[in-house]
Amino acid sequence: MATPATPAIARTAGPLDGLRFEGSGPPGAADALIAEHLRLLGARPDGGSGGRFTVTGGDIGEFTARTTWGEAATDEATAQAATGIMAVHGRRDGAPRGLAVDYAATATGVLAVQGLLAGLLAQAREAGHMTQVEVSAERAGLLTVSQYLAAAGAEEGEAAELAPGGPPFTSADGTVFELETLDPGVWAAFWRALNAPEEAIRRGWRPFQFRYATACAPFPPVLHEAVRASTWERIRCAAESSGADVCPLGSLADRAAEYDEAAPWELTPHRATYTPRGVPDGGPLAGFTVLEAGRRIQAPLAAHLLGLLGAEVIRIEPPGGDPLRGMPPACSGISARWLALNRGKKAVEVDIKSPSDRVRLCEMAAGADVFLHNWAPGKAAQLGLDHEDLAAANPALVYAYTSGWAGRLRDAPMGTDFMVQARTGVGEAVRPADEAPAPSLMTLLDVLGGLLGAEAILAGLLLRERTGRGIRVDSSLLGAADVLTAPARARAAQGLDPRRPAGFRRPLRTADGWIALADHSAVRYDVSELSTGQALERLSDRGLPAVPVVTDLADLLSAGSIGRDAHGAPAVPTPWSFA
Repeated sequence: MATPATPAIARTAGPLDGLRFEGSGPPGAADALIAEHLRLLGARPDGGSGGRFTVTGGDIGEFTARTTWGEAATDEATAQAATGIMAVHGRRDGAPRGLAVDYAATATGVLAVQGLLAGLLAQAREAGHMTQVEVSAERAGLLTVSQYLAAAGAEEGEAAELAPGGPPFTSADGTVFELETLDPGVWAAFWRALNAPEEAIRRGWRPFQFRYATACAPFPPVLHEAVRASTWERIRCAAESSGADVCPLGSLADRAAEYDEAAPWELTPHRATYTPRGVPDGGPLAGFTVLEAGRRIQAPLAAHLLGLLGAEVIRIEPPGGDPLRGMPPACSGISARWLALNRGKKAVEVDIKSPSDRVRLCEMAAGADVFLHNWAPGKAAQLGLDHEDLAAANPALVYAYTSGWAGRLRDAPMGTDFMVQARTGVGEAVRPADEAPAPSLMTLLDVLGGLLGAEAILAGLLLRERTGRGIRVDSSLLGAADVLTAPARARAAQGLDPRRPAGFRRPLRTADGWIALADHSAVRYDVSELSTGQALERLSDRGLPAVPVVTDLADLLSAGSIGRDAHGAPAVPTPWSFA
C-alpha cells in the first residue's frame, strides 16, 4: 500500500541496531515510511519489496509486519471515504472533503512499526511466539476518528452545534492566522480589544472551545468581521495584551527551509540497571506498568495503545478526577470521547501541587516501566518530576514526554494541534490548489502525535530490553507534522508546487449522497442525477474503483468490526492483528 515517503534524517539511538530488514517501497510510494523508521531505529535495509517488512538478526528472531488497505478501500482516497475521515475533515466546509495528505496511510505505517516493535519486544522477553503483525488502513482510519465516532454513538446529543464554520481568520491586510487560548477570560479580552460585540464574544466561546471535539466552530460571523476590520499589527497587540496566542499560517516552503532533519522522536539512554522480570500471559506488553499523566488527546492516546498491547495503564488524575470524564455526550454518565481514549485504564488521584503527593507519585514511578506525560514545557522540572528526578527513584524507567514543539523552534506559539498545523504548513498541505490554505479542524496532529509517542515508547522499551539501560523518550506534535507533510515539504524544497491539483480527493455528489474515486481516476464525472448505487455500478463497469463516502459516522456503528464497551460506548477494533 502507498505511504508517504520521508526524507533521510539523522537517526537516534537504535533499538534495532545490528538487525536487518527486507522490504522497501518504490521511490515516493509503497511503505517508505515504515522503511525509513526502521532505518532510524537502527536496522539495516537488505532489499525486498514493499507491503511486507521482515526484521531478522542479532539476539532477536524473525518478525514480519504487513500492511493492507482493508476490505473496501483500494487506496488513500477510498480509505478516507470509507472510514469517516472525509466526513470529519469536511465539517468546517459543510460537505465531505478529502485530506490532500496521506493521513490514513501515515497512521497505518506508524501502527505497523508499533506492532513490529511490540512483537520483537515480546520475543526478546520470551513472552510468546508471535512472528507477524498485520495492519489495515481501514482499521487505522477508524482509530483516527474514534473520538468522533464515540460521540456519534453516545446516548445523548452533541454539546455543541455541528455546522460549517471556524478558523482561520484573515486580517484587514491579508494575514491569515490561527488563534488559541484555553481560557474564556483571555478569549473575551482578545475580542474586546478588537471591539467585537459582547453577545458575539459570549456565543463564540463554546463552539471555539469545542472545536477540538467537533471539528467545526460555527461561531458568529461578526467575529470574522471584527478581525477583517483590523490590521495584523492591531490583532497581534490585542493578543499580547490579552494573553492569547496568534500564529500566521506558515508555508511548506518556509518549513522546508528551516527543517532541521530531526527524527520524529529522540531516545536518550540513561543507566544500566534494568533486570528483566518474568512475563505473565497476555499481549506483547503484558506485565508492564505505564503511569500516564496525560491531558486532552496526545498522551492519553499513546497510553491507550500501550494498554491495547497488554500493559497495565494507570492514569494520574487531579483531585476529584479528570474533568473531561464529564464532557458531553455521555454513555452511562461518562464522556464517550473520554472513553475512546481511556477505557480500561485504572485511575489514581494525585495532587501534583502537593509535596506529599509528588513524593507518592515518585514512589509509584519506582515500580513502573513507563512514565508518560504531556505537561506544558518546564512544568515537570518545576514540580521535581522530570526525567532526572524520577530516574533517581527508578533508573530503569522509560520516561516519555509528548510535547508540542520538542524545543526545536524558537519563539514558537502555544504547542496545540491547530497552532502547530498553522506554523508548519499543514494548512497548505491538507488542501488542494483551488482551496485556500487552512488547518483542518480534525485533530490530525494530536492523533498522529499520540501514535508516534506510542511508537517511540515501544522503541524505548525494546532498547531497554536489549541494553539494560533506562531511556528518556521525547516526541512531539512538530514531529507528527513533519512526518505528515514530508512529501509536500520535499516538493517545496525542490522548488516544485507542494500542493495537490485542483479538486484533488474531492468526492462527487450523487442524487442521494457522495462517492469517492481512487486517486488515479483523473477523469471527473457528473453523477449528480444518479443514485449512489447507480453511480458506483456505472463506474465499476468502466473499471474505475469508487466507494460511498461515509457522511454520518453513526452509519459506521453497524459495521461488524465496531463493538461497544462496558459503558455502551462505541469501541473501534484493535488496529493490529498478531499471528
